[in-house]
Amino acid sequence: MYSAEVLDHFENPRNAGTIADADASARIENPACGDILELTLKVADGRIAEIRFRAKGCVAAMACGSALTELLRGKSVDEARKLNREELLRAVGELPPASSHASHLAMDALEAVLQQLSKKN
Repeated sequence: MYSAEVLDHFENPRNAGTIADADASARIENPACGDILELTLKVADGRIAEIRFRAKGCVAAMACGSALTELLRGKSVDEARKLNREELLRAVGELPPASSHASHLAMDALEAVLQQLSKKN
């Protein structure tokens, strides 16, 4: 049902946790299924120096949170704004249709954290 990449991110999550003194943070909840994704990040010299996630939900939500942090770490804020859902789906080896909500949750969290950064600058 799940790709090897999804299972790997679920079983071995990357960048799990929170950043205490984050430059921006967001907590997004999917009201339909109850999944929650939190992102925190630090920016240095216009780049995402550190990014962490916490997820409460299904396998796909946790995998998408983990993959999202890997895709964004080291990228410029402008590059992060250009990341699209298809790139995230490729990073997790695609998702079954019933789990596609997880990729939307991750992208919504990314949008929220980037909006917060924009307001600070």
